[in-house]
Amino acid sequence: MSKSISPVVAMITPGILELLMEHRDLTLTQASDLLYRSQLYRALEDEKTKVWRLSYPLLYDMLEEELTTGNITYPEEQ
Repeated sequence: MSKSISPVVAMITPGILELLMEHRDLTLTQASDLLYRSQLYRALEDEKTKVWRLSYPLLYDMLEEELTTGNITYPEEQ
């Protein structure tokens, strides 16, 4: 992960984790495991994807899609 993007990802991650815990009734450890092993998190770490610019509720929806279907639909405008 680029040093310039890491603070942004660090700010986004808690919001996604909170939604995971709330909607899936997970502990922080369980939610963290899901997020950090996801394709979405790898995209967040890649500055070129620009996914880090999206809101954490939208990122959570993308993660839910990945967890449910195994795929992520990226928005057209990032």
